[in-house]
Amino acid sequence: MYRQSRNKRKIINDPVHGFINIPGELIFDLIEHPWFQRLRRIKQLGLTHFVYPGATHTRFQHALGAVHLMGQAIGIIRSKGMEITDEEAEAVTVAILLHDIGHGPFSHTLESGFIENINHEVLSSVIMEKLNVEFKGKLSMALDIFHNVYPKKFLRQLVSSQLDMDRLDYLKRDSFYTGVTEGVIGSDRIIKMLEVVDDELAVEAKGIYSIEKFLIARRLMYWQVYLHKSVLSAEYLLVMLLRRAMELASRGEKLFATPSLEFFLYNRFPEGIEKDHLNPAWESIIRNFTLLDDDDILVSAKVWINHSDKVLSMLCSDFVNRNLYKIQLQNYPFEEERIGELRKEVQAFYKLDMADTKYFVFSESIANNTYSTADERIKIVYRDGTIKDIAEASDILNLAVLSKEVRKYFLCYPKELAR
Repeated sequence: MYRQSRNKRKIINDPVHGFINIPGELIFDLIEHPWFQRLRRIKQLGLTHFVYPGATHTRFQHALGAVHLMGQAIGIIRSKGMEITDEEAEAVTVAILLHDIGHGPFSHTLESGFIENINHEVLSSVIMEKLNVEFKGKLSMALDIFHNVYPKKFLRQLVSSQLDMDRLDYLKRDSFYTGVTEGVIGSDRIIKMLEVVDDELAVEAKGIYSIEKFLIARRLMYWQVYLHKSVLSAEYLLVMLLRRAMELASRGEKLFATPSLEFFLYNRFPEGIEKDHLNPAWESIIRNFTLLDDDDILVSAKVWINHSDKVLSMLCSDFVNRNLYKIQLQNYPFEEERIGELRKEVQAFYKLDMADTKYFVFSESIANNTYSTADERIKIVYRDGTIKDIAEASDILNLAVLSKEVRKYFLCYPKELAR
């Protein structure tokens, strides 16, 4: 158990938003909890700092920023006549505070890497349920909002939608720390324009230009930062490193690892566990997962450089010393013949078994769309009550372009072959 502080009136100085007030004792106690403090040790953008050196900010900072924006949104929506009770305000703030608590080491980089088919949303949900028991039911309404079963639909939209407080914070924050000015958005302006119409979030018509800028900024940040080809190279190097470690562990080979990482290396979990939150296996999973962070991976990788397995040793050395894969992108799949030729070169160059060349030569694809028409739309409301979708209301945005999935294929292989 953690020790609770008596002084719960805290102000945090955030470089992105300025001073952030902690809005209540429950929020303070959740922030102080070890499971939330773990987010200080998880980088918001995974390995993006390998490309943008300033991008070392954490999930902890992002969560606090999202809480700050949620407070602004609640105030604006209340000022426009929509009732949000104090209990609801606390619950939706808890939901946004804990929305990322299920992220593992390096955030999205190792998504589903430790437990097959389990993403961070499932883990966030299970961790929140465990916290609700510990806090004697005080998170029940927050869980209802998080799971989208609370009657007021717009509260869930503030936590998760195409215009939620999560996105408004991470775009502004990631732009700030990477130095990529194309991602700068007017989050304050957007929040001031929010309204609730028929129990759904909408934006006043005079805020349409801020929404246009928001969507364009999101598109640019995805291709310039989140899906930057060198970032992909770094992240897939880490993915391959962990896959090799888990393969060796499955054979019974002994690997140095911190206790929490060792648990995930040497254990497999029941099929369908993601749908069964009452499964007893969750107790040990959560106990170990809430101790797992970036440091577990880094420490282990440094030690594995000297492991007798040549493949693991090479991957770890490349990762620790930032010797990234050569990466090529194109709009169509790479030919299997090309991949096969590169694997033969790797086999000869490094004197590896052909089966092990898959860790050094591989092709995957990435996809992104700026505005998903399958999700809840961003609605623009006019003074006469007319409501239009942003793509219809805007005179510069093209729905076909915004909603179209852009898929790119990439091929990775060691730089030595490129020479």
